[in-house]
Amino acid sequence: MRKVEVLFLIDGEGRILWSDASTSPVALPDSRARWEAIWERRKHLAEIAHSHPVGPLAFSREDEETMEAISAGLGRSPVFSVVAPSGMLRRIAGRDERVDEEPWWARLLRRASGVAG
Repeated sequence: MRKVEVLFLIDGEGRILWSDASTSPVALPDSRARWEAIWERRKHLAEIAHSHPVGPLAFSREDEETMEAISAGLGRSPVFSVVAPSGMLRRIAGRDERVDEEPWWARLLRRASGVAG
């Protein structure tokens, strides 16, 4: 199965509001559709999660810049998550924490990214 980065927009109840996928295992290029989806769902948006199907379990420099832009645009910071083969990391209120009990959609995100398990 081909590995690609995938993004989910999640509401406060843990429901997937919207998803997007790249054609690369190491990049999720900017898209107007994604920015519009974030803006249109801003009232219900609680978390933005994306995959790193070949790792690392860390936010990249590009992730950092995007999170900053999203927070500035929304006037608040949703939870940001990265899901990798080795685990899940969440940034909540500027602090990163490893997730021990992953939400139901983390497995779906891995599967959509081409990560077995």
